[in-house]
Amino acid sequence: MAIRERMSGNEAVAHAIKQINPDVMAAFPITPSTEIPQMVSTFIANGDIDTEFIPVESEHSSMSATMGACAAGARAITATSSCGLAYMWEVLYVAASDRLPIVMAVVNRALTGPININCDHSDSMGARDAGWIQIYAENNQEAYDNYIQAFRIAEHPDVKLPFMACQDGFITSHAVENISLIETEKVKEFVGSYEPENFLLNADMPMAVGPYANSPFYMETKMNQRIAMKNAKKVILEVAEEFEKISGRKYGLFEEYRMDDAEYVIVIMGSAAGTTKEAVDELREQGIKAGMIKVRVFRPFPGAELAAALENAKGIAIMDRAESFSGCGGPLGSELKAALYDAKNESTTVNYFYGLAGRDYTVETACGIYQDLIDYVSGKQEAEQFKYIGLRK
Repeated sequence: MAIRERMSGNEAVAHAIKQINPDVMAAFPITPSTEIPQMVSTFIANGDIDTEFIPVESEHSSMSATMGACAAGARAITATSSCGLAYMWEVLYVAASDRLPIVMAVVNRALTGPININCDHSDSMGARDAGWIQIYAENNQEAYDNYIQAFRIAEHPDVKLPFMACQDGFITSHAVENISLIETEKVKEFVGSYEPENFLLNADMPMAVGPYANSPFYMETKMNQRIAMKNAKKVILEVAEEFEKISGRKYGLFEEYRMDDAEYVIVIMGSAAGTTKEAVDELREQGIKAGMIKVRVFRPFPGAELAAALENAKGIAIMDRAESFSGCGGPLGSELKAALYDAKNESTTVNYFYGLAGRDYTVETACGIYQDLIDYVSGKQEAEQFKYIGLRK
């Protein structure tokens, strides 16, 4: 029986950690992810779990300690946001190249500067090429569900890559919603135990982790990471299929909303997808064939699959919650437009920037974007690329 509860996104992730009972958590506090290690340390103090909590002096150290624990054979986790993730930059690449299946909760927050504590995706998008799997949640339920699935994906023998389970700061992390929890025994059975084949404390198989690799070896390491990331796409779908059996909730690489006959489509990630769905419903009542695609998995990027889902769209708006200062658009925009080009999709496609540092994104805003698409497709106005939505006059 599913357990009905009311929780914030941070509470939901902390509860998932409690159910999984990992071996080690190293963490340093930073808003808005601080609550996650705070709650986990309380669980430990109360004797609810026997996770070893390592308080450290910085986020660089938290990732270093997590990496060391994982290399030693432990199921190891951490959590961070914004500048904390940026402070980990060096070690993110090391963890990925060492093929350590760390699971990190990333509560998305704008990167400095100027200083801001509200949501956008600049932190995790800045790390998008570090070799980590990245999955984004729309709401608290997905934050919980994604976190539980993360371990099966990251630890799969065909993958063995670290995993970022991302959710929008404050919007989901602190807002309380109704949520359906899975019984702890079912979660434990689903996740299983972590039994690495090779690890530092295995006296029968001496090994090195993170050795120096000169020119004859470095490229092969990167190629193997690429193969693992490609494998992850299939594993994500397999794990989602198994997760549906214990939860009743279905997940894929992305979610299609009213896409069967959609002509005008917004492609978006994270919590703003819920707002966009409301706009789609409103426009459908007016006879406008609006649709939406919510990208759940950003790494590995499902370019070919997204292009296939968009093949009948007349107008496509790609929404980025992070600026990359590129002539080709934001992180999502540049990658999806490249995939559409490869698929020879000639739809009118525009890339927008929205919601930076928590700027409001409303149903009215989304409806305006759909109207832009209608005007662009009809030729009423020329398509404008890289428009900032909600910019003050």
